[in-house]
Amino acid sequence: MPAFAWKGKNRLGEVQEGLIVSDSKDAASVTLKRNGIQIISIKAQQSAGTKSFGKVNQKDLAIFTRQFSVMIDAGLPLVQCLEILGAQQEDKGFQKIIAAVRQDVEQGATLQTALSKHPKAFNDLYVNMVGAGETGGILDVILQRLSGYIEKAVKLTAKVKSAMIYPIAVISIALIVVVIIMVKVIPVFSAMYEGLGSTLPLPTRICIGISNVLIRYSYIVIAFAVLIYFGIRQYYRTVAGKLQIDAITLKIPVLGDILLKVAVARFCRTLGTLISSGVPILEGMDITARTSGNQVVQNGILKAKEAVEQGRNIATPLAETKIFPPMVVQMVGVGEATGALDAMLSKVADFYEDEVDNAVAGMTSLMEPVMIAMLGGIIGFIVVAMYMPIFQLANVVGKD
Repeated sequence: MPAFAWKGKNRLGEVQEGLIVSDSKDAASVTLKRNGIQIISIKAQQSAGTKSFGKVNQKDLAIFTRQFSVMIDAGLPLVQCLEILGAQQEDKGFQKIIAAVRQDVEQGATLQTALSKHPKAFNDLYVNMVGAGETGGILDVILQRLSGYIEKAVKLTAKVKSAMIYPIAVISIALIVVVIIMVKVIPVFSAMYEGLGSTLPLPTRICIGISNVLIRYSYIVIAFAVLIYFGIRQYYRTVAGKLQIDAITLKIPVLGDILLKVAVARFCRTLGTLISSGVPILEGMDITARTSGNQVVQNGILKAKEAVEQGRNIATPLAETKIFPPMVVQMVGVGEATGALDAMLSKVADFYEDEVDNAVAGMTSLMEPVMIAMLGGIIGFIVVAMYMPIFQLANVVGKD
């Protein structure tokens, strides 16, 4: 929402000024008058505080949040904390964001309102938890929880990325090797076999055919590959496309199981953190759904939220989605019954984060022999295919 800088007199006749966030200038004026302010001037705020500067590295955000928590706990004023944190920040983009937030706070905005202007840096989870901390007077505690949450989320993401690096690297090297062989080596054999005057074996013809396509129509092949990539990427940006692709990824052997465990761990960690910070359960489920990272999981959480709105407990609708494992559902049910849902969710999150560790290690050990066998099979097929005419010719000469 836009921000408006105002100047006016309060009921005692004292001149005050500040910043108010509202849907429109008229709505801002109504709010100020309701609060007993006689408006002198009000105009749209065009400072850096209304500008979003882009994404922030999650490690930098975790460090910023933990340092912010320590400073607030030490009793430093909010503006001074932001000034110190901005001055020591090495990332120039993040430094501008902190400066913009500090400027808004100086002009009278709440920290929650100032942070909400930068959604790429501070997501809904962050903003709502800060708001709960401001309202409850426990901002330092909330920031400490947030920093712990972000650090765990960064570690979880790093584990998944590390699991994907090895297979992607091997597949990329295999493709490069195969293309080089097809473009540089196969044409030499093809020229040798042109004068044989006999029909080449099928595997040899297949290799030569692929080689000719790559050489003669390389631009078309590259353009087609790029078109497929951007087509899938664009399709994934649609609601239907994201839902379909996310559903497919969850069904991929081994990898799908890891992604589901990551989604479950993220759900439990996020919702547990929000509930323990005083965010209402329905609002917490809504935020958790938007930060789940998977459209299938998001839809499941939103359906469960609708059931909770109708007066049902959380465990039963979660079970009905058929996404969450039985253990998660049972633990959530126990947490609801005992009134310790946040603690139970944190324990489940710890368990599934350990499960992700084990699954990543298992997938890495499984992928290594599979990738080696695949690469060896492709290269072996090409070598045998190109030497088959020579073996065939040797058999004919031997018979003569």
